[in-house]
Amino acid sequence: MELRHLRYFVAVAEEQHMTRAAQRLGIQQPPLSQQIRDLERELGVRLFDRTPRSIKLNGSGQVFLKDARRLLADAESAVARVRQASRGESGRIAVGYTSSASLHPLVPRLLRAFHARHPHVDLEFQENATRDLLEAVAGESIDAAFVRSTTDRYPSLRSIVLADEPMVVALPVGHRLAKRRKAILLAELAEEPWIFYRRADGPGIQDELMPACRKAGYTPRIVADVPRLLSAVTLVSAGRGITIVPRAIDAVHQESVVYRKLAAASAFTIPLTLVFRASPSAPVRRLVDMALAEKKKGGSPGA
Repeated sequence: MELRHLRYFVAVAEEQHMTRAAQRLGIQQPPLSQQIRDLERELGVRLFDRTPRSIKLNGSGQVFLKDARRLLADAESAVARVRQASRGESGRIAVGYTSSASLHPLVPRLLRAFHARHPHVDLEFQENATRDLLEAVAGESIDAAFVRSTTDRYPSLRSIVLADEPMVVALPVGHRLAKRRKAILLAELAEEPWIFYRRADGPGIQDELMPACRKAGYTPRIVADVPRLLSAVTLVSAGRGITIVPRAIDAVHQESVVYRKLAAASAFTIPLTLVFRASPSAPVRRLVDMALAEKKKGGSPGA
């Protein structure tokens, strides 16, 4: 049995007239009559009561009509769903992010806009360290990630820089430099206890920070090395030392941490990057396109 047999049957059942059904279907009457007889023969059941001038559903035909309509509707829905999926309008995206990237206003705004435009695409989220996220995208366990690094070590990955965010100094309340309003030079932090954040051998913000400190003439004295940026800020709030973070973090621990700009001579930025595989799925391609459009508009207030 083919779907066309079901369509022919439904048309004849609804029209209760072979000629009108043939006209509705855009075919000739004799082939239609033959197809209905073939269907009845395949089922081993008569579906219509026929007279020389009429054709009407019998009891078996009325039962079969309900199922035929349901099967046709299911087939149409399946076609619509697969076409949606091929256009990236449905499916699933697993998105990762670092704690730092998630606090940049562009990330939640972009994901919110994507969900509003593509409500049939399921979004799943995972927070992790930069190296773990890059490995996960390369290993196809997640589809895309928002991180603060490049993808130079991963030839199978592609990326777009959505924003370049200024870095700021995070100081404990009561720190001598926290009382100043003017920007801070990196050289002024040479004797400070530093809190770093990153997984060993993983890329991230420190890839930018270490060269900047060396340019200022020193290597930071690291008193703690934690895996998460937010953990570093928590240690700053506890008075363990200082660190440098993206500007979007300045809403964290405001009661116990003071954030100050870097002076122009020491200032540097860190990228907010969307990472994905070289051959993304259709839904991921749509997310990338929306990200590019957002970047073209000028990013976000943190950029």
